[in-house]
Amino acid sequence: MPLSPLACHAAASRGREFAIEGAVARGPRTAYQRDRDRIIHSIAFRRLRSKTQVFIAPDGDHYRVRLTHSLEVAQIGRVIARVLGLDEDLTEALCLAHDIGHPPFGHSGEDALAAALAPHGGWDHNAHALRVLMRLESPYCEHDGLNLSWELLEGLAKHNGPVGLGTEALGGRGRAANWALAELDAAFPLHLREWCGLEAQVAALADDIAYDNHDIDDGLRAGFLTLDELMAQPFVADQWKQVEARHPHAPRERQLRELVRSQIGLMVNDLIAETWKRAAGMESLADVRAAGRATVAFSPAVAEAERSLKRFMYERLYYHPEQLATAARAREVTAALYAAYEADPALMGPGWAARLPADNPARARHIADFIAGMTDHFAISRYAAIFGHVPEGLSNV
Repeated sequence: MPLSPLACHAAASRGREFAIEGAVARGPRTAYQRDRDRIIHSIAFRRLRSKTQVFIAPDGDHYRVRLTHSLEVAQIGRVIARVLGLDEDLTEALCLAHDIGHPPFGHSGEDALAAALAPHGGWDHNAHALRVLMRLESPYCEHDGLNLSWELLEGLAKHNGPVGLGTEALGGRGRAANWALAELDAAFPLHLREWCGLEAQVAALADDIAYDNHDIDDGLRAGFLTLDELMAQPFVADQWKQVEARHPHAPRERQLRELVRSQIGLMVNDLIAETWKRAAGMESLADVRAAGRATVAFSPAVAEAERSLKRFMYERLYYHPEQLATAARAREVTAALYAAYEADPALMGPGWAARLPADNPARARHIADFIAGMTDHFAISRYAAIFGHVPEGLSNV
């Protein structure tokens, strides 16, 4: 299927940060296929198998983690990209990499690192994803980082919209780049004030579609959500009525899984229809970047239903008392690890300790890089090794 003129075309890529003379061609792949493959083969991607999605260090094998979530986002993203005539490989690569900057324990770990680095410029998982891919994950002899394409990197930087470079970001309407993103942008300018390409916009909403619905699945499995509570959401209730009408005699567990699939299908189809409407009259990728708004979007009705569902999920699942208690313990573990490494850098091991900068903020950021790379299980084991006991209550499922 030929690509849309609004797509990012691999043959027209703006290139990579490091141009390698005489680079070995390893198979007939486009620039974006290489991006995807470099991400899949990275250590940082493999670590996602043991990083929190909703539940911290879950004991059950059926709960989602960052890795399985990222794979599900990629599946949804590719479907949308194919229908819209976008580059599927770039979309998939963006989906697979979008959470690669998360520390152990998800947002709880991020909160602890942000507090520890508050005097040193702060910490943000989105910017750290770029830091991982451009500087920390370095398997190549010629350069630091994975040396990914410009379009992949700018998509990760701006998939939630344009980014300003100062405290007055985009006239107070946008997000400001933190120190990590600002440094990387200075080295390889990503045109942060422009809207990103459609592939990155698709990846952003594929993420929303995946976790809005799959978190319901995990919440029901764990007993944190009930079907009666979900029925208070008109969007969900309408889909449930249709599921019951189609499959009146199916077991409840299968009906619930059908509900999740039904909601995903509705949101995907709505997004595609709304995007076609918004893209009408556009002739090139330049038009997408200059549009002044997102081109990939839900219709107003589904956007409002999705916001309502998110509010419900925060109230009933993410901010459930048991979840909050577990998150507090995870923040304490992360903060304790940071304090321990700050007091005795040798605890990080010879490699990381030897590379520790002498002065802040670089010193604090180096320690945060070490902790952010940990999986939930590795963080727990390091805590046990340092403090002599395993932290209690870090899994509530």
